[in-house]
Amino acid sequence: MDEIKRDYVFHRDLTKKYPMITHGEGSYLIDEQGKKYLDGCSGAVAANLGHGITQIAEAMAEQAKKAAFVHTLRFETNVLHKLAEKIGNMAPLHLNKVYFTSGGSEANESALKLARQYHRDAGKMQKHIVIGRWQSYHGNTIGALSAGGDVKRRYPYTPNLLHFAHVYSPYCHRCPYNRNQEDCVANQNWSCITDIERTILELGPENISALIAEPIVGSQQGAVVPPLDYFKKVRELCSRYDILLIVDEVMTGFGRTGTNFAVEQFGIEPDILTFGKGVSAGYAPLGGMIVHDRLIQGLLENSSGKFLHGYTYSGHPVSIAAGLAALDMYEEMNILQNVETQGAYLMECLVALQRKHPYISDIRGRGLLIGLELMKDANQQIFFEPREAASEKLNEICMELGGVFYPGSGSIDGHKGEHIIISPPLNIAKSEVDEIVRLLDHAFSIFHQHIRKDESYESAK
Repeated sequence: MDEIKRDYVFHRDLTKKYPMITHGEGSYLIDEQGKKYLDGCSGAVAANLGHGITQIAEAMAEQAKKAAFVHTLRFETNVLHKLAEKIGNMAPLHLNKVYFTSGGSEANESALKLARQYHRDAGKMQKHIVIGRWQSYHGNTIGALSAGGDVKRRYPYTPNLLHFAHVYSPYCHRCPYNRNQEDCVANQNWSCITDIERTILELGPENISALIAEPIVGSQQGAVVPPLDYFKKVRELCSRYDILLIVDEVMTGFGRTGTNFAVEQFGIEPDILTFGKGVSAGYAPLGGMIVHDRLIQGLLENSSGKFLHGYTYSGHPVSIAAGLAALDMYEEMNILQNVETQGAYLMECLVALQRKHPYISDIRGRGLLIGLELMKDANQQIFFEPREAASEKLNEICMELGGVFYPGSGSIDGHKGEHIIISPPLNIAKSEVDEIVRLLDHAFSIFHQHIRKDESYESAK
């Protein structure tokens, strides 16, 4: 207790001792003991260009010397226009207006509020309910948490959450409707789509404002990719019932899955696309939303052109400068090509690793966002119990060995289901991919010893 008292930082886990990082170099973080950690998850899938990049740091410093803070309710800056234009040109065709926030939670909160105002000011006063998906994550602000489906994060705050609706995402490997993907495709009869329409009709389309979804489910299910036609069917339903489609690209945006935005791979345009994390490569808090021209026209016609919402740090010049420098580097380094090349190579190596380690029951993802599903016995379909914290245990072993990944749990029903995400910096080299695979190979061998020891202990009790 005395040691806790001497530490003035309110850590996420007050019982843990965290390594003290002094600096980073490329894909590595180095602690005060000189130990190197291969950053196999880009921090929180945010440090997309690795660490110690002088070009971004200098761009931030240069902007700070000129103007470190500008209140966007009164003024604007040149860098704001440059970054908005660059992002607008990367986005789907009719998404051209960019609203900046300090991160992904604020971006999704902004999108939910914009959807409500857009409908309300058009005279559709009842449209307020948002449909989210179970085992999804959109942030920790109250609106974003209400729309998300992270059972463990929601539970303590249940009385505070908004009364939004939820459906299941298309997790075909563990279909919540007990269907198989081949049957759904062959018969063009999708239970996950039918469930969305049933929910819309039960609640009444006149009451529903928006549907929000990650194009590839991130932290809560470990890089689950939907069937190719899924989002086309979702788009059709939203258009039919006058519901805005919000696509959350906070984790998947800016090249992570091999295209500028993952939604490009599914052939649709959302009404609002939210982003964060990779936009500044983790160098400064930055996020935002890109808005369809149709919504902008609605604000001009029905809301006097005003969005009744804002944050102190929206469009913060130093963060914007970080974003502009990061996106410039993505282009200079031809990041999309590297993601395609190294992503394919990493997937190939992981498939080989799966044959060696039976705890890996599934490998999925796109580009450099790859998930490994963990099971106690994949052959007999025996899950780890939540109390075993298997993904956390595996990641702790990896950290001992000098690497770090993104563990997750609750992918099946909010409680059961373990996975880790492998999401290294997008400029990772082939030699570093090899190092990731060697490290995981070693970690799974140690993990196996831990599991056998635990099983022996349980048998002896």
